Amino acid sequence: MGNLLTSLPKTIHASLALAIILFLGLFYGNGGFDFDTIFWSWLTRFIHVTVAIMWIGLLWYFNFVQIPNMPKIPDEQKPAIGKVIAPAALFYFRYAALLTVLSGLILAYLNGYLHDAMTLGGGGKNTAIGIGMWLGLYMAYNVWFIIWPNQKKALGIVECEPDVKAKSARTAMLFSRTNTLLSIPMLLSMVAAQNLY
Repeated sequence: MGNLLTSLPKTIHASLALAIILFLGLFYGNGGFDFDTIFWSWLTRFIHVTVAIMWIGLLWYFNFVQIPNMPKIPDEQKPAIGKVIAPAALFYFRYAALLTVLSGLILAYLNGYLHDAMTLGGGGKNTAIGIGMWLGLYMAYNVWFIIWPNQKKALGIVECEPDVKAKSARTAMLFSRTNTLLSIPMLLSMVAAQNLY
């Protein structure tokens, strides 16, 4: 068991295997079900929620843990964060944002509300989910086109002058905080659409 848990790939593969076993148990224990639009909608929602947890979890890690504690870290130890931890976290952060958006759009399409949600039409569920989708799209835009380009300069992945590096770090932080600000309203919209209508 220790060997399994000391390797992240082995842990993830074991988690996926357990999920498949659970899925098969639910499938066969309940007489099966059709692999129709409802199934694909469920699978897409499962993927959507999983990658969204990673995205928002990393957003909150940056804002609740890394950014507030960076000033407390001695200068000689900061390269460990800037050269190793932050780039790795930003990789998963970016791609979790992308997969969250893609799976959300596919989910909306499969469930037939993509157009109404994107146009905020129809009221109720469509308006609520549409607000959440637009907030999510804006947040993903910030991740890919503002936060990441500025973080590359701030972390030294892209060479630049010290004043540009400092300005880029501040810009990345402010847009990360913007996404944190929007994250709770976005989640509220998504959950309201799913459970209140």
